[in-house]
Parts: sequence; C-alpha cells; structure tokens
Amino acid sequence: MEPKIIDFEQGWDYIETGITAMKRQFEVPVPEITPEHILDLYTAVYKMCTQRSPHDFSSQLYQKCCETMEEYMNSTVLPALNEKLGDEYMLLRELLKRWSNHKMLVRLLSAIFHYLNRYFIVRESLPSIEKVGMGYFRDLVYNKIQCKVREAVLALVDKEREGEDIDRKLMKRVLEFYVEIGMERYEQDFETFMLKDTASYYSRKASSWIQEDSIHDYIFKSEQCLQKEKERVSHYLHFSSEPNLVKVVKHEFSVVHENQILEKTHAERQISLGPLAKIFKQHVTDTTINAKEQVLIRKVIELHEMYMVTECFQNHTLFHKDLKRAVAGSDALLATFCDRIILKKWGSEELSDEDIEKVVIFLAYISDEKDIFAEFYRKKLALRLLLNRGVSDDHERSILTKLKQQNRGQFTFKMERMMTDLTLSRENQNSFKEYVASYNHVAKPGIGLTVTLLTSGIWPSYKTFGINLPNEMVKCIEVFKEFYETKTKGRKLTWIHSLGTCHVNGQFDQKPIELIVSTHQAVVLLLFNTKDKLSYNDIQTQLNVGHEDLVWLLYSLSCGKYKILIKEPATETVSRTDVFEFNSKFTARMCRVKIPLPHVNDRKKVIEDVDKDRRYAINATIVRIMKGKKALGLQQLVSECVEQLNQMFKPDIKAIKMRIEDLITRDFLERDRENPNIFRYLA
Repeated sequence: MEPKIIDFEQGWDYIETGITAMKRQFEVPVPEITPEHILDLYTAVYKMCTQRSPHDFSSQLYQKCCETMEEYMNSTVLPALNEKLGDEYMLLRELLKRWSNHKMLVRLLSAIFHYLNRYFIVRESLPSIEKVGMGYFRDLVYNKIQCKVREAVLALVDKEREGEDIDRKLMKRVLEFYVEIGMERYEQDFETFMLKDTASYYSRKASSWIQEDSIHDYIFKSEQCLQKEKERVSHYLHFSSEPNLVKVVKHEFSVVHENQILEKTHAERQISLGPLAKIFKQHVTDTTINAKEQVLIRKVIELHEMYMVTECFQNHTLFHKDLKRAVAGSDALLATFCDRIILKKWGSEELSDEDIEKVVIFLAYISDEKDIFAEFYRKKLALRLLLNRGVSDDHERSILTKLKQQNRGQFTFKMERMMTDLTLSRENQNSFKEYVASYNHVAKPGIGLTVTLLTSGIWPSYKTFGINLPNEMVKCIEVFKEFYETKTKGRKLTWIHSLGTCHVNGQFDQKPIELIVSTHQAVVLLLFNTKDKLSYNDIQTQLNVGHEDLVWLLYSLSCGKYKILIKEPATETVSRTDVFEFNSKFTARMCRVKIPLPHVNDRKKVIEDVDKDRRYAINATIVRIMKGKKALGLQQLVSECVEQLNQMFKPDIKAIKMRIEDLITRDFLERDRENPNIFRYLA
C-alpha cells in the first residue's frame, strides 16, 4: 500500500503552525514546543521531500523557510529594537535578547528542515538554513541599527571614562555579539570608531591638563588613563584592541604635546625623571620609526643635539640610556650613513666633515655593538678602496683618526692596515708594469691587468667559488705569479675573483657598448664568443660552477635591468632547463654600462664574523689578565674581562665562562686543586 500523498498547502499549514508556536514562545515564555512536536514537524518535512515527483516539495519548503525567517526579522525583531532606540541599556539588552532568540530559532529550523540541509541544499549548491538565517539577521536587522548600537556602546564607554559605573557584563556580551557575527564587523563597525572616539576624548583631556597642571601631575594623569584603558580591555573589549588603544592614548598624551612636555620640564626642573624618560623614549621612537634610511641617523643626531647636549636634560644618564635603547640595532645604518657622507652622496644633500664628528659622538649610543659597527664600516671602507670610488686617502685617514680618538686603537687597527695595503699595492702595480714592459711579449698578459694585493685576515672575508677561467685570464694570472715570485719568497696568492672587475667590449647590432662586469660575469659572457646560444647545463659543464652560484650570475645577466642574455622561457627565475642566447639587439643610452650583481644581505655573515672575533678577543683578554695575575678567582677574572672588553662590546658572562673552559682544555689555564673557583695560568 503506497503512503498517502501530502498536499503542499496542507503540509505547510501544519509546519507553519508549529513555527508560529516557536516564535510565540520567544515573546511569551510558555512551553508550547516539545521535542516530540519538533520530531513531528521534521517527519512532515521528510515526507514532503521524499514523495515522488511532482509531489517532491523540497524547493518550495526551502523557499518558505527562508521567507518565514525574513518575515520574522521585519515584523517582529526590527520593530522591537526600534522601540528601544531612546535608551542605551534597553537597546543593548533587547539586541542581545533578539540575537539569542534568533540563534535558537535558526537551530530549531535547522533541525526541522534537516533533510533539506542534508540532501536538497547540497545537491542544488544552496546556502544552508543556518547561513541564510544568520545572513538575514545581519542584513535586515544589524545593518539597519548598527550605527545606533555603536553610539550606545561608545556613550557608555565615555560615561565610564567620566567616572560613572556601567554594566560591564552587558558591554562584554554586546562586544562578543560583534565578534560572533564576524571579526571584521568588530574591527570595521566598532573598533575603528572607538579608536577615533578615544583619540577625540583624550585630545580634549590632554589639551586641558597640559595647560592647567604641573608636568608631574600631567604625567601621573596620563599614566592613570593608560592603565584604565588596559583594564577596559580586560573587562569587555576584545583583546586584539589593546595595542591600538594603547598607541592612541600614548599618541594623544605624549606625541601631540611632546614639545610642551619637554619645555615644561625644562621650566619646572623638578620632576621624577622615570616617567619623563619613558615619554622621551617614545618621542625618539615616534620620530625615527617611519624615517627612511637616509634620514634616520640624522634624525637621531638632531634629537641628541636638541635635548642631550643642551641644558634640557643636562646629559642625564637616564635619557642617554633611553636614547640608546630607542636606536638599538642601527649599527648597519650608521655605517651606511658614514659611507654616504664620505662619498658626498646622501640623496641630493652635500654633507660636511662636521657630520662625521656627530657620527663619532653618536657611537656612544651603540656601545654594546661597536664591534658590529666597526665590521660594517670595514666592509664599506673595503668597497670604497677596492672599487676606487674617487675618495682621497687623506679623507679616509682623517676619519679613521677621529674614530681612533673616540675609541681604542684596536677599533681601527684593521682599517688602518687596509689603507697601508692599498698604498703598497699601488707601488706593487707600478713595479708589475715595469716588469711587463722590460720583458719580451711572452711575459705580457695580453690584456690590461691590475692586481690589488690584500693581507689575509685584515680585509673582510668574501664569498668566493671555483670557476674555470678562460685562457686569456689564466695567462694573466700566470704572468703576475711569475712576477710576484721574483719579489717574495714563500708567500701564497689566493685569487678572489668575486671582487674582480672586467671591462668587456660588447659588439651589438646598433653600436658597441663597453660592459663593466665582475670577473665571474665576464667568464660567463666570454662563452658566447664561440656560440650564440647555450643551455644552462652547457654553461655549468664548461665553467664547473655550483647551481646556486651559477643561478646568481645568470640572473644578473638575463633577468636584471640590463638583459645582455635572452633567457628561454622568459621568466624571472633561472632553472636548470633554461636556454640562454646572446642579445645582439641590446642597446643603452650610454656607451659604457655597469651590470650589477643581485644584492646579497650580508648582515648575517657580518654577525657571524663578529661573533668569531669576539671569541678571539675574549680568549686574548683572559690570557692577558691571567699572564699578569698568575692566579685569580672566577668572579674577579670575569669582572676584569668585562671591564677591558666593554670598550668594544658588552661581553656575555656565559660566553666568558665558556672561553675559560676552552682555555682549560687547551692547557692555557688550570683549576686550583683545592678551590675549583680559582684559576692558574700555565706558562
């Protein structure tokens, strides 16, 4: 016997009656709906959806369900909220009540229409009952009253700021509602306006207090306000608001009125310096945080001159400390700043030797990392000297003299030796020219060759890798080697091709262009004298270079600004399957073009080199101390070591103890047999 067909009107009347009872239950808390009733409604929906076509009413039921929720939003929920618009508390409580009821209604409807959710909605790729329901509340209710809700919440926040007691539990639940409907709603519809309101509120307060109160009272009040805002976050605001809220409060109290604060401090001269030092540190940070590289160090120097060397802070150590903390980690920037000053190349600005004096003074603020600055400066100095950038030796030496006066001689020892190397190398180059000119053509390199001799250990270490040089370059090396052996005995030459520069004449279709490239780049380009097109594997086989190094070279020649080689495929990366062809159509405005290599961030390498030098320095200091004292306790040895090393860097106590243990294993020191905390020097 076939089941009885349920007519749509008949079935929907029964389901609608049940849904109406549910909605009535939200308005009048009378238990009209039971679990059995929900099951009966689900069964009715199930039967109406599983009847044979044309009696499968899945589509109609889905539409009716959506219409029911929409009608409830418009006829009941929104009017109820509009009635409460005149009172903040009533509006917010009604909102929470309606939101809670709506979530319950959606859950019940999802249970009743579960069969639709499971089969029809999935099959037709429609939004679920729950998603439709939440969307209706957002679009038909929240979007229409969200301005009033936000105004109510902000009004209560302002009342609390003025000292009134508010219902914090209610506020917390309202702000949790924002997060429930979407974190972006909390951030865009509430937090953004809350921060503006906060800025406006504290702008008025700060403007009034800075005029009326003493600087001590002003700072006390500002710290109180900041603490209260943090408490506000812990009580009802979302935790993600705290950083932005704190930033706004600090900005209004400290940054906006920073000049008045400093002027008032100078005028009153009686204040606990701790709170003011915090404001000064924030002032330094805010002044420099968005500064571009070329103005950051200058900004800090200006701050030093404005506050530290004048009577304002009278060179107080507390402010020195905060200025130092605010500019921590600027060692590389300071080295770059010096480099640009020396090259007279800082944007369009001409800089004088007076700027160098200021930079030397500024070194006091990176005293914990002077050796790191020295290493960065040494690398910059090496490039200036080796690339012959037109800076006079006298200028370089005068700067080194100033640095040496500010610090110990060890600070500039390697740099001074580098200058000496260059002087000797120029003399050596003149001798080489005479040697080549005085012998027959067999000894001549065949191409112009200039060699710079560097003392190992004095110059920065440079990345180098093996590469098969062309015959022309091999002959050059052999000729210079023969010359060098006539002047020295027992010395070994190590060629650093990564620092070499070659001038290569490129014969292009439009005109010949002189290419200024590295030695490695030149080796790659010379391969194309015999073939116009070479694969990646062909190049790697002929040069015998590692993958990473070859990618670095080929990228500079085929993917950079100047594409001397055409790469197939024309992507922005180099792979093993690429094919390279000489770009005969290449042209440039100038007749001489420098092809740069991709920039490599060498900070990590510099830090590693500095760490290695620090280990050597600690070892040498320990041995020097123990050689003089013969026997010493651990604490005294560590203390003297720290005192001697503080001129260059702030040594880590653990590192000193590790070096002591290392020296014991290498038989430089030994522990006293009776007291293990006493060390003895072994001659």
